[in-house]
Amino acid sequence: MAQITAAIVKELRERTGAGMMDCKKALVATEGDMEKAIDFLREKGLSQAAKKAGRVAAEGAVASYISADEKVGVIVEVNCETDFVENFQALAKAIAEQVAVSNPADVDALLASEMDGKAVKDVVTEAIAKIGENISVRRFARFESAEGKVYSYI
Repeated sequence: MAQITAAIVKELRERTGAGMMDCKKALVATEGDMEKAIDFLREKGLSQAAKKAGRVAAEGAVASYISADEKVGVIVEVNCETDFVENFQALAKAIAEQVAVSNPADVDALLASEMDGKAVKDVVTEAIAKIGENISVRRFARFESAEGKVYSYI
């Protein structure tokens, strides 16, 4: 078994965003194998997300995104259990940008679309594991202008 050092735990934490103790437990369980530890944490995150799915996500944020050419604008509502979590707000903005880029027909199509090499649904599940709260994409609207510009004000 490889020795589990603080440096290895720190590296796993930086790669996954998981807590220090979770990283240490994953490394111990996988005998110091970094890739297996990442898989271990991913599986643990999926089970945590499943447990949180029944919790009410009544708070959240509305995020907007305007494309660089100002022709496409998006507003998206993403709900969670609280609205102050910084990582959650960054996720909402990333989802708004994904709507602008992929132009999904509805929330199910959005969740199935690929963002950063993963399905949006999987990105949300990973965020649930990291943040520790239930998260759901409730709705979105996408606006596109062929002639003028789109602006956002929240």
